Amino acid sequence: MNQSKATPPLVRRQVAVIGCGPAGLTAASLLGQAGHDVIVIERWPEPYGLPRLSHIDGETARLVASAGDIDHALRDAQAIDTYHYLDDQGNILIDLDWKGKQCGFPAHISIFQPEIEDAIYSRAQPLPNVEFLRGWEVSSLKQQTDKVVLEAQPWDGSWKAVADGADPVRRIEVDYVIGADGANSFTRRALGIERHQYGHHERWLNLDSEYVKDLGDRFAVTSIYCDPARAHMYMPIGKSRVRFEMRVLPGEETSHWEDIKNGLAWLREQHGIGLDEIRPIRNVVYTFDPAITKSWKEGRVMLVGDAAHTMMPYMGQGACSAIRDSANLAWKLDLVLQGKAGPELLDTYEAERRPHVTQITETSTMLGKVANEDDPAKVAERNALFLSGRMPPPPPFPKVETGVVHREADGSLLASTGAPTPQGRVMTDGHEGLMDDVAGRGFMIVSRADPSAHLDAELRDFFHEIGGRWIVLDGTGAASDNVADIDGVQLKFLEQNDFSAYLRRPDFLMYGAVRDLTDLPALLRGLRERLHWHQVAPACETTAEAGA
Repeated sequence: MNQSKATPPLVRRQVAVIGCGPAGLTAASLLGQAGHDVIVIERWPEPYGLPRLSHIDGETARLVASAGDIDHALRDAQAIDTYHYLDDQGNILIDLDWKGKQCGFPAHISIFQPEIEDAIYSRAQPLPNVEFLRGWEVSSLKQQTDKVVLEAQPWDGSWKAVADGADPVRRIEVDYVIGADGANSFTRRALGIERHQYGHHERWLNLDSEYVKDLGDRFAVTSIYCDPARAHMYMPIGKSRVRFEMRVLPGEETSHWEDIKNGLAWLREQHGIGLDEIRPIRNVVYTFDPAITKSWKEGRVMLVGDAAHTMMPYMGQGACSAIRDSANLAWKLDLVLQGKAGPELLDTYEAERRPHVTQITETSTMLGKVANEDDPAKVAERNALFLSGRMPPPPPFPKVETGVVHREADGSLLASTGAPTPQGRVMTDGHEGLMDDVAGRGFMIVSRADPSAHLDAELRDFFHEIGGRWIVLDGTGAASDNVADIDGVQLKFLEQNDFSAYLRRPDFLMYGAVRDLTDLPALLRGLRERLHWHQVAPACETTAEAGA
């Protein structure tokens, strides 16, 4: 056999994304839009097409909007205002008020997952620098000092594995790998990284259905019944579908409940629902196994989503966390690939995301214990504590507190630093819409007055090189360079916090803020240091228009 047949040709890309779920798609789209050469390797030849996740929050919707067509993603979605935990008699133990807005979207949204994935794929797939290799799996991953070499081959389980005449093995050389290949991640296993497991294993049957006829308000409120005999719940999946779930008890066979006739029998018994009212689209038993990978980065390989962490579903944050991972990593990898930031910046990915995910995982595990408790004495004690009103509230939702965030002179963080920045409707140059769509994404200074006079040429050049821009707010947009804050969201945020300006990261988190614009240079110098900046463009004429 000659050498050309023995060794397949080597294909060169900048980034390989292994896995094509929400996390992998988000990473591929954001990096592709930034102009980088990306290859996405996915063993399934076609998208799954059925819901697994059914909830995102407003922050995640904003990230999806940066990666895909948000109107398509949310075309069958609806806001979730309330989430109830109830005892077996229907008394409310926990009443989660989910009403309101976050980042320009409903704070909590019931969604149909395939439309989220379609929306991101439709943005990434047409990009000439993004290749999707479906029906293939990575069989080898070898790191070298300055690159990673992958081998991929048609997946044994694929029914549409490889085009006629294609090489049976592909070798791909990349600068970095993003492992987005799920809880059973090949990438993680190839690196030999272990997981910290929380030791809570629960099996639940998911019976997803489409409405055949209107069921009224019966299942409109997401509700979980903490019944010691058998916990169960229901939730809408957007406007057109509903999910029913029940706990598979210890000793029961998974195969019994994955026989759909048994799931339908339980549904009739529990809810009086039959095939004249719903059409089943999926009947599957999931095992909830919260775990966090002990390292999220090994050399030039990073893990995101379920490859890095799995959690119980009781906060609806699994997919939200996965998409946050990819958005966090993508903007940092963009700067590193451009040679503008040092590779040390990538170390802040795990430093920022691990504590955030850990707190969510532990809170969702606590809620899982509430839902799955079946000891009668403990259930009675639990119910009495919740119904008495003496149960302390869950911890506040976490924010980023390490990494690329600004610390005040005393080492503290402002309350809004590391948290999502607000978004409302604005208008500039006759264009009206959500701020990200109208004013742009990426690094941004939002201020009540023109900040340019406070920045010297060096800082202007730095901010320009990282793709930064600034917007100056007023109530009307009358000035040609200003942005009208139509619904007052930005001005209210600045006024309530006594900020003259704040600096937003590309993943929409607040890097830091100043109460006086004279402090803005120090804020930018701190950012430059935290980015491990490698390149500063030569001093040049920078106008306010270029920054705006």
